Amino acid sequence: MVTKDHIRKLAEGHISGTGMFLVDVRLSSTGRITVLIDRPEGVRIEDCALLSKFITGELGEEGGDYELNVSSPGLEMPLLVSGQYLKNEGRMVDVVTNEGDREKGTLMNVTKGGFDLRVETRQKNKEVVSTVRSFNFEDVKSVKVIISFK
Repeated sequence: MVTKDHIRKLAEGHISGTGMFLVDVRLSSTGRITVLIDRPEGVRIEDCALLSKFITGELGEEGGDYELNVSSPGLEMPLLVSGQYLKNEGRMVDVVTNEGDREKGTLMNVTKGGFDLRVETRQKNKEVVSTVRSFNFEDVKSVKVIISFK
């Protein structure tokens, strides 16, 4: 039987040293395996195809009947691992805390334990005031990159 840990180990072993990092592995009850990978400069189709071929070859007959999908996380997905936070440092993000509070600002100073968010607010006199708020990873429910087409 295929397990999430087994797929994770296969993927991590294959992408080790390539600059890519594993974001998530998902197994559905219908036999769909989804492997999400990323890298600072973005994932190429060739990266996904090579990893897909590798995992398929490693699973062989033990995999049974499954559908394998290897891709990069979509734009709408929240950030899940530290590599994604580092990749998006300096970008605008939408942070939702575990308490349900929401803040939008610039992602900065990512560490192993958390990150800073620079928030700019316009005062009544139209002056823009910049403040920095620190977050621990365990205190946030989700962080999503804000996509702007300006």
